[in-house]
Amino acid sequence: MKKTNYSYVGVSFIILIFGIIVVPKIVDRIQNNDVTRSESRSRELKLTVSDSSPLSYLIINGEAKKVQPFQFINQDGDMISNADFVGKVYLVEFFFSTCPTICPKMNRNLVDIQNTFPNRPDFGIASFTINPDYDTQEVLKIYSENYGVTNPNWHFMTGDKDAIYKLANTGFNLYAAQVDGADGGFEHSGNFALIDKEGYIRSRTDAFGNPKIYYKGIISQEEQFNEEGESEDISVLKEDILKLLENE
Repeated sequence: MKKTNYSYVGVSFIILIFGIIVVPKIVDRIQNNDVTRSESRSRELKLTVSDSSPLSYLIINGEAKKVQPFQFINQDGDMISNADFVGKVYLVEFFFSTCPTICPKMNRNLVDIQNTFPNRPDFGIASFTINPDYDTQEVLKIYSENYGVTNPNWHFMTGDKDAIYKLANTGFNLYAAQVDGADGGFEHSGNFALIDKEGYIRSRTDAFGNPKIYYKGIISQEEQFNEEGESEDISVLKEDILKLLENE
């Protein structure tokens, strides 16, 4: 006659109790969204601000430059204006979906930045196409999906060409032009503009105290430098976004 294995019985009893008491509580927490971010997003990037000095304003004719009013259709068919970004820190770029050169680099960097701030409803991105004749709402919808856009405040916008070019060249001082012979038929700046929650253009300052104004958008944080030896701005841009989100 075999002896009862009391150790085996004890372990089985503990497992049974765990299943009856603990597992239902875990399921209930998940169903009620009661799992903390640290538990559910353990791989989320940890970002700190290394330079606590305040960001500069872009001053034009003695006044801080504010984003000019705009209103365009986004990839979802919604009318989006500058008012939709009030209360949000956001980035601005000018691009076009068939761009064969710098646009893919810029938008991959923007996706990287998007993924750095996955739980911030007060962070957004405004992407304006400079080829609205081709970049319809439907084209931009597919484009955004192909790049893995998940932030509901990232708007790819299209509309009147003259209004877009005026916004780029005058509103943000970010060069954009249709140029015969250029790659893809257009030329545009590869920089990003950083806008604070009140709609002002902000940036770090250089060694002489002057605002740098824009951030290079075509060199990734992973690359660090381009072929000309220019350093990336994505890492400092992430810090400056966090600075505006948390400290101002």
